[in-house]
Amino acid sequence: MEPSRSRARRRRRPPLYTALALVIVVGGAAAGTVYVKARAHSGGSPVSSASVSAQAGEEAPVEPVAQPTVDHDAALAEAMASVTVEDGADVSVAVLDPKSGESATYGSGSFDTASIVKVDILAALLLQAQDAGRSLTAAEKSYATAMIENSDNTAASALWQAIGLEKGLDAANGRFGLTETEGGAGMYWGLTRTTAADQLTLLRQVFGEDSELSEASRAYLRGLMGEIAVDQRWGVSAVADGSAWALKNGWLPRTATGLWDINSIGRVTVDGEAYLVAVLSDGNSTKAKGISLVEAAAGAAVSVFG
Repeated sequence: MEPSRSRARRRRRPPLYTALALVIVVGGAAAGTVYVKARAHSGGSPVSSASVSAQAGEEAPVEPVAQPTVDHDAALAEAMASVTVEDGADVSVAVLDPKSGESATYGSGSFDTASIVKVDILAALLLQAQDAGRSLTAAEKSYATAMIENSDNTAASALWQAIGLEKGLDAANGRFGLTETEGGAGMYWGLTRTTAADQLTLLRQVFGEDSELSEASRAYLRGLMGEIAVDQRWGVSAVADGSAWALKNGWLPRTATGLWDINSIGRVTVDGEAYLVAVLSDGNSTKAKGISLVEAAAGAAVSVFG
């Protein structure tokens, strides 16, 4: 018996879908991203990438979360709050973590360099020798060794004259990037004025690769700073773990007041990590108290990163 037309028409009617989507997964699976192309029909809802990801067992993409910025200057100020400073004394410190490139500074005052300027004097001499395409003479090397390792003042005066006094130092510092350092007038190289931040810049020239000094010049200066006389191994080296340090200290009793300028700059290694540290101070009642202050400040500086 032939079915009626009405029943035949019901059989030929296509199924009714509320939505039909064609999903195509392409590339990016290795990176955790699924791209989809969807086509909606008959009033259906669009297919989202999140729902496809969930169905495919993939996690939906997550927006990256910005990491908080560390205020190293504030951290150093907090660390310095526990350092005892005599009434009338002043101290400034700067530290650099070469591995991360981050630094911190406490205090912005200008200080007399005393003998830490001897590093700057030798750096200027080496730069001038590079410009002239020559090596240091035997006499210059002898003076350099005495000036850095033993802090010999006669040797420093000889090389101060060799670089052209304060004009020679200032010219070299212009190329090194020291913007707040001014050479002492005439033969008063110990009264060169500087800041802890500028001394950190100088240390970068000596210990970093982005420098006006050649690798040979930097290695030579670093070598001398690593052979400081035993009785002068104080200051920033006090915070080193003993594996490596290189430094130059400065100390100067002021005739008018009887107070002491005590400074220390260099590189120290603590728990396998190297740090560049510069500490400047003045107004100390004794040399010993000034040394204690400088060493405590150096410890506070390194603690910011260690």
